[in-house]
Amino acid sequence: MCILTSLETKRSHILIAIDAMGGDFAPVNVIAGTIDALRETSNRFEVVLVGSGDKLMKETQKYKGEELRYCIQEASQVIDMHDPATAGIKQKRDSSISVGITMHKEGNADAFVSAGHSGAVLSTATLILGRLEGIGRPTIGTFLPTERGVCLLLDAGANVDCKPQHLYEFALMGSIYSSEMFQIKNPSIGLLNIGEEESKGNDVVKEAHKLLSKSKLNFIGNVEGRDILPGKSDVVVCDGFIGNVILKFGESIPSFFKGRIKRIASKNIFMKVFSGLVRNTLREALKSMDYEEYGGVPVLGVNGVVIIGHGKSTPKAIKNMLLRAEEMVRKNINGRIQEALTIEK
Repeated sequence: MCILTSLETKRSHILIAIDAMGGDFAPVNVIAGTIDALRETSNRFEVVLVGSGDKLMKETQKYKGEELRYCIQEASQVIDMHDPATAGIKQKRDSSISVGITMHKEGNADAFVSAGHSGAVLSTATLILGRLEGIGRPTIGTFLPTERGVCLLLDAGANVDCKPQHLYEFALMGSIYSSEMFQIKNPSIGLLNIGEEESKGNDVVKEAHKLLSKSKLNFIGNVEGRDILPGKSDVVVCDGFIGNVILKFGESIPSFFKGRIKRIASKNIFMKVFSGLVRNTLREALKSMDYEEYGGVPVLGVNGVVIIGHGKSTPKAIKNMLLRAEEMVRKNINGRIQEALTIEK
């Protein structure tokens, strides 16, 4: 372990900067997850923990003596949930979010990961890293379980109001991501709407339907909310207002079912025995809805690799965020998106 004295570091491996102060349980869970990722991969990549040097040094003492590839980069400020999304650019330029993204911008890190203020991460990444050429608005994706595997939903809350061109761009980026990260050949694209007919929906959705129909993407037309879980399409496109409502509703389902079973089990001994028998089955069924399994969600459209995690991220979630970031770097997702944009033109 080392302490960086500047934003320059010699390296021969992929290096990921992580916001060590981001999340409800930082820096404890961030450091524990980082250690787990490095152990599991046998130091396949390097990690820079960005945050308060004193706090990080104290916490990393738990792992003293292990030969693991991580360093500490000092950042004197922290963006909390009460700060505006623009804090990383205006009020807190020495925050762990700003410093980590700046490292990425200057080529001193290959990716940035944070379980902190998602709005600040998105706005700071957009302004510091810039957008990929041809992309009007970056988007945040999220993963939803389906009967066929997993569905990528775009946008999950970054863009409340969208133009038809934005929805088309989300579809293109989602297609590339699903193809490369989930090995889905020619992913199907569905446009979320209130009906399957082309005539349904508002003007934005109708125009987006026309753009997608003319594209080279595997566009299957409009899909409804009831089509998501059966897995009718590999990628579902919508504006961030609708996408975030779906995301938050989906997050409530596992705890709802667990609570229901617990209440039913408390009624009598027979129901208690029955609930015990189905508990493992339920746990396995709900596993695909657990955010820890996916770690975090990608910010697509910025000129870099950025992963945003849940504020309550556990060490397991942090570990998976790092692994996802490494995979995005190795598979050159941004290069593939840029290539696809050129072909579509």
